[in-house]
Amino acid sequence: MILMVLIGVLVLAVGGCVCVVWASRGGPRWVRAVAEVTLLGGEVVRDNRRRSLRQSDGNNAAGE
Repeated sequence: MILMVLIGVLVLAVGGCVCVVWASRGGPRWVRAVAEVTLLGGEVVRDNRRRSLRQSDGNNAAGE
């Protein structure tokens, strides 16, 4: 079951990347919308990762 979920996530990620490339070449409106959602999702993931890294750095202030 978990394999099917991972395959689904992989298909969505690859599809989003294809839409980003296609939109950069002037694709239809729906492709530009999917590309925008994909790029915003990437921003959210990066921001969450930065926050978690800052929090873990604050917890390790003793030099560990």
